Amino acid sequence: MTALDIPHLRLRNQQLSSASFKKAGDLVTWFGAVQAQDYSGAKWALGQRMTNATDNTIEEAFTRGEILRTHIMRPTWHFVAPADIRWLLSLTASRIKAASSYQCRKLELDDAVFLRSNKALAKALRDGKHLTRDALRTVVERAGIVCDDLQRFNFILFRAEVAGLICSGPRNGKQFTYALLDERAPAGNTLTREEALAELTLRYFTSHGPATAADFAWWSGLAPTDVRKGLEMVTAHFAKEVIDGKTYWLPTSMPAVKRILRVAYLLPPFDEYLVAYKDRSAVTDPGVNQESISDNFLFQPTIVWDGRIVGTWMRKIEKAAVILTVHSLAPFNETEKKGVGKAVRRYGEFLKLPAMLQ
Repeated sequence: MTALDIPHLRLRNQQLSSASFKKAGDLVTWFGAVQAQDYSGAKWALGQRMTNATDNTIEEAFTRGEILRTHIMRPTWHFVAPADIRWLLSLTASRIKAASSYQCRKLELDDAVFLRSNKALAKALRDGKHLTRDALRTVVERAGIVCDDLQRFNFILFRAEVAGLICSGPRNGKQFTYALLDERAPAGNTLTREEALAELTLRYFTSHGPATAADFAWWSGLAPTDVRKGLEMVTAHFAKEVIDGKTYWLPTSMPAVKRILRVAYLLPPFDEYLVAYKDRSAVTDPGVNQESISDNFLFQPTIVWDGRIVGTWMRKIEKAAVILTVHSLAPFNETEKKGVGKAVRRYGEFLKLPAMLQ
């Protein structure tokens, strides 16, 4: 393996160049978790890694609870599979709580407040109910907890998620709802901490490799000692390659390296292809400042060609079409233009709308 192979292997292992999953839940299980901060973008992140997926089919899977959305790592929103949510929470919750402890103290939120708010939330959501944020804010206020600060209420919901009490429910129109985790995912798996650590390590390097231990620590939010321990437990499943002084781990079960035909991908904000790695230099041209990647690319839709970032894109959904505007880092040649045009058409097919470049 060489540095030039890393993007192609990641495209394959992340299912971008080798989409084989038909169900959203199976794909999310493959990854372990998929960042879903930008909901519409996260649906597209799943859709272009599946066969024959549309925005509607992903939404239907979300409505049925085949994929759940909650705060699970780092911490930020992620899609997770119902069978995985409990063991993931058991592995990451303590780190998430520690990371939010300062803000909770600042907002005068302590265990006593969370006990009261969780009790009120559990009562309001039981028997299959799913309620919007506004409705739950009223519920918490009626329990005598001050929620005039929106950030304070956000942390109350956030900590209820981390406690394994609530998770996403089906959307009410365009509004998100919450439901009880025990009712939304009654058959979730439970693992010991060591089993959970080994499983998440296995999932990450299988679906995201080649990657480094530092990449996994960033993605999972786990302590470096846990990352080293996780790798020690599953090292038999992976090959180790040292390139430019960096140690990469990748699955041994995958076929030999094969360069992918040049294809363009329209990636959404926070796509796993970028957000899942601390070091993103493998997918940028040499000399690109790594800080600029986070500032300019991580939080907005990006265009990838031959595994590397070549530009950004924006969308505007109109009544009868979706209009896309692209900005290239360097002028596209004719082959690249055709590739981007094909990616635009694929995005339109996902939305079930004609897609046009502006």
